Amino acid sequence: MPSPLSSSPLTRLGALALLGGIAAPASADFLEDSSARLESRTFYFNRDFRDGSSSNPQGASKREETAQGFILNLQSGYTEGTVGIGVDALAMLGVKLDSSPADSNSGLLPSSGHDPRHSEDQYAKAGVTGKLRVSHTQFKYGAMLPDMPLLKYNDGRLLPNMFHGAQLTSEEIAHLKLTATRLERYTARDSTDAQDVRLNCKNKRYACDTTGNRFDSYQADYQVNDQLLLQYAQGGLENVYRQRYVGIVGKQAVGAGKVTADLRWFDSDDAGSARAGEIDNRALSLLLSYAQGGHVFSAGWQRMNGDTSMPYLDGSNPYLANYVQVNDFANAQERSWQLRYDFDLRSVGVPGLSFMTRYVNGDHIALANGDEGKEWERDVEFKYVVQAGTFKDLNLRLRNATYRTNYEQSARDVDEVRLIASYNFSVF
Repeated sequence: MPSPLSSSPLTRLGALALLGGIAAPASADFLEDSSARLESRTFYFNRDFRDGSSSNPQGASKREETAQGFILNLQSGYTEGTVGIGVDALAMLGVKLDSSPADSNSGLLPSSGHDPRHSEDQYAKAGVTGKLRVSHTQFKYGAMLPDMPLLKYNDGRLLPNMFHGAQLTSEEIAHLKLTATRLERYTARDSTDAQDVRLNCKNKRYACDTTGNRFDSYQADYQVNDQLLLQYAQGGLENVYRQRYVGIVGKQAVGAGKVTADLRWFDSDDAGSARAGEIDNRALSLLLSYAQGGHVFSAGWQRMNGDTSMPYLDGSNPYLANYVQVNDFANAQERSWQLRYDFDLRSVGVPGLSFMTRYVNGDHIALANGDEGKEWERDVEFKYVVQAGTFKDLNLRLRNATYRTNYEQSARDVDEVRLIASYNFSVF
């Protein structure tokens, strides 16, 4: 199916940027500011649902697969002149290492078109981005990995989700960054096909496959000083939901350490023809942290108000303090809190090794049958970066999660292990 962007003026402008990047004389900045990075990522994923089997309504009791991924990120500089032109590109390849029909569909690999219980042996996806720069303003059109409060791309499996559209960023005013984004397609983490942007339907909160014509976001970031950042954004998925965001991040030295406060507020409701039905949510979350030496102690608080859960795009991570490895704690009327501890063992003479653990507890969830839902999650992560020798900079991670809930009609208990080995090669 052709992309809905194929005949738009933005498409033509993006194509001109691409052609210009190829045809324009290569300036020193275009070449010297260019880079190519290849990431190799080996991923083992095991999610035990603690119930069910391949033959009952709950579905398979386990998801377990291993795969090898490669992510090539090419970024050019800009040509000389008043209007600088450049080209970026993303190319990704996933290869199956181990999978069985009973334990497939982990999100690492796409399902076979002939049998959804079998995973494909390999898959690939790619995207090109044309870009223009005038002064401190730049325009990009094509494939991108957006990282914004209203839309943060998901990178929790073998390959990240990739979105397709246009973005205009301006930093003409000191300390102020303005961003306008329009996205109409996305390629899921375990897919090769671009699809219409759609609403996430985790735990069947909303009807699945609810698409919108486009996703828009308008954002302002004002860096007051080194200690204070103010953010405002608004946008949403056309004919599905609209959303506003206010964020405040403050940092302050206290004694020998530093305190950080991160406050996030979202206001969401249905929009246009309301294809997903009623949406009514206000989400407030706060994360307070104190760092000293190699230790960081954090506490989070999150509250959902309104009749529905917080909406966000499929393929994205909700920008919430209590969004963690398995769960987002964003159900209707849910109240949750978090305790977290991070330790960098460099401070005790073990450079490269770090540790994190956290616990999140949520309750007061408004279930469809009138009951009150409860849930909790405990996460542990060990990370080691090789410091010297042949494998210097090899990144090894062990991530473990335990999730429990009392409303198993839509969510399931989970024990999860992820083992990730990644290495970044600088091509040039």
